[in-house]
Amino acid sequence: MDQYGTTVSASRMVSGDTPVHRDLEKEIADFVGVDASVVFVSGHAANVSTIGTVMNDLDLIVHDEFVHNSAVVGVRLSGATARSFHHNRLDKLEAILREERGKYRNCLVIIEGLYSTEGDVPDLARIVEIKEKYGAWLMVDDAHGAGVLGAHGRGLAEHCGVDPRKVDIWMGTLSKTFASVGGYIAGNIELCEVLKISAPGFVFSVGLPPSMGAAALTALRVIRREPERVARLHKNGQLFLSEARELGLDTGRSLGFGMLPIMVGGSPRAAKLVHRLYARGINTSLIIYPGVPLNAGRLRFFLTSEFTPDEVRSAVRITKEEIAKV
Repeated sequence: MDQYGTTVSASRMVSGDTPVHRDLEKEIADFVGVDASVVFVSGHAANVSTIGTVMNDLDLIVHDEFVHNSAVVGVRLSGATARSFHHNRLDKLEAILREERGKYRNCLVIIEGLYSTEGDVPDLARIVEIKEKYGAWLMVDDAHGAGVLGAHGRGLAEHCGVDPRKVDIWMGTLSKTFASVGGYIAGNIELCEVLKISAPGFVFSVGLPPSMGAAALTALRVIRREPERVARLHKNGQLFLSEARELGLDTGRSLGFGMLPIMVGGSPRAAKLVHRLYARGINTSLIIYPGVPLNAGRLRFFLTSEFTPDEVRSAVRITKEEIAKV
């Protein structure tokens, strides 16, 4: 802040580009494993603006039913024809492409890396096969996967053993493991150059504050320098998952990574539980309709690498006690 101030005051096209922005974009691209990236001041805007810029009313977008609201809004903005498929049902994805792909100019498939309300991941290798078979592009919203999935936290591609360059558009947020605010799109150089001159969320929005860029850049370097943090996070997630299942708690589809849900049903019950848990020192997120289907409310737990095994066990035990009371 001493060097660049608290804001860049306008869009980066007008007045706001700094070495911090450029270094962050370069290191994000290298971390993801692609050629370039572009940083937005908002993760939501990154999705909305990118989809709305790349696709139009001559195109088809096929997405998992559980993709984030930002992707859904981007689809609407684009004017493209939209089709959704049942969560992680890749046979349904292929059936839609088989029937519909030939009717449209371009086609984009949108999935998430680590699903933000389910805690599970897709079969990226199979999805890449399908999108290549039908001549589609693939966009992965890896907001919850970056810094979490894979031995080094590089996200869904590392977790699945897939070349990240086989994915056309990578999206990520800076507000989770990168401890800042904002979002990014990563891919080939041409994609990022187009977005920098065409995406409304970049062209007409203020640039990321330099202090937030520096925070994200520092966090990214910590993740790369200390992969043992990722290993500890994985270990804590597996401990939480096993403890919850042993106590008979419903963890849904979760695979035990950074985000773990516990299913509790109706919205009023879920809301009461969030307050009761907070009163006992457990800070969990309330996930209810319309974020998830009706009567599919859940408590969303975010783990970190710094929790101790005793803290994880205690959180699960207290949750079990409060669920029994409500």
